[in-house]
Amino acid sequence: MMVEKRKMWVHNSPRIPKPKVPDVVKATVERKSTELVDTVLKPRYINPPPDEGHFNYVIDIYTKWYLNYFYFCAKYCCPGPNALSPYFETNFARIEYIGTDTTFNLSFMRHTGRWVEIYHGLSLEDCLRAIEHDPWFQL
Repeated sequence: MMVEKRKMWVHNSPRIPKPKVPDVVKATVERKSTELVDTVLKPRYINPPPDEGHFNYVIDIYTKWYLNYFYFCAKYCCPGPNALSPYFETNFARIEYIGTDTTFNLSFMRHTGRWVEIYHGLSLEDCLRAIEHDPWFQL
């Protein structure tokens, strides 16, 4: 008995390569983002350890590049006796370079672990303003 292979149609479109981030844009994004982190985000979110020793709290905020994405990250301390590890890190904002006139897409990390893109085609200044003021990016 011969088994027939089942054939089906699939859409096979070519992948559009993402534009490479120019070094000048990388340096500008890093400089302005570091300024936001140091002057606004760290003073706002990094506080002394709480008296109740069972709750996680932010101990550092930093940024990093990965491919076309620039991430805002937070490091938390887990002081509770049942903590799996003493620290954990999470990304809370992502700026994606889209290559047209230095415009960016801005996303936040949802509680499900998926990125949700909420702003499209923003300038860097608008992205940083949204990270500073928009409730989606609160720690």
